[in-house]
Amino acid sequence: MAKSNIPGSQALNINVSESLYNALQKRFASTGDTIDHLVQDSLAKALGLEHHTLYQVSTSTALVQGVYQGCVTVGTIKEHGNFGLGTYDALNGEGLMLDGHVYQALADGSVVEPLDSATAPFWVSAEFEADRSVMIDSVNSWEDLCKQIDSLRRSENLFTAVRIDGIFDEIHYRVACKTAPGTDLVAATSHQGDFKFTNMSGTLLGFWSPTYAKSFNISGYHLHILSSDRQHGGHVLDIKAKNLKLQVMDADNLAIALPETPGFLKADLSGDPTEALNKAERG
Repeated sequence: MAKSNIPGSQALNINVSESLYNALQKRFASTGDTIDHLVQDSLAKALGLEHHTLYQVSTSTALVQGVYQGCVTVGTIKEHGNFGLGTYDALNGEGLMLDGHVYQALADGSVVEPLDSATAPFWVSAEFEADRSVMIDSVNSWEDLCKQIDSLRRSENLFTAVRIDGIFDEIHYRVACKTAPGTDLVAATSHQGDFKFTNMSGTLLGFWSPTYAKSFNISGYHLHILSSDRQHGGHVLDIKAKNLKLQVMDADNLAIALPETPGFLKADLSGDPTEALNKAERG
């Protein structure tokens, strides 16, 4: 096995039987998928790491109610994909996972790689493999970006993983601050790190979730930014850019791990979190 020229991947040279090779060629001809995709998809299923599957820890409603106690380790998160986002114990910063590496963007503006023993109260991961990609000529706002990604999504009922690489002329993002247990999300995000940069090279990463998922996920777009030098990152609020590479992956399978922490077990999760999430996520 050797290092691939594709970030976050390895080259693998193997011998297969003639019958398997012929079957791969037949599937390739009928579906148009690359052989790389077919082999990776088959291996992922055999190893319990399916492409097009989102692995989620806890629910957005629990976050709204202030359930921030870490319940899954970074080490476990890495076992469920190479791409994703979330937050950390006590809402201490923004979580980012790109090319298999996990990062923690802190409210002082710094970014660190947490220990595998660090914990998160909410996270969404995937094994990212793009189904479609395009170049975006120009983006003049967050709303404009969302509309352009919409054109690449194929359903209002499937989840979508989103990756965008390029140089951002203007980027505005925020970073959650460590907060006391039980503080509701709107109150907790009313004081947070706020950052604006120009000409930042980096990657936007995250997910689009259907409206029906609002009780357990953040409906609509939820994207974080990670700079190419891994020194800056956070939750995206606004953007202007040109010549961006947009990649999307359809996700038709969702696995949710629910915490058994005292805070989660006792929380009232019966309410509609939409208004609170809108205030917390978009300001």
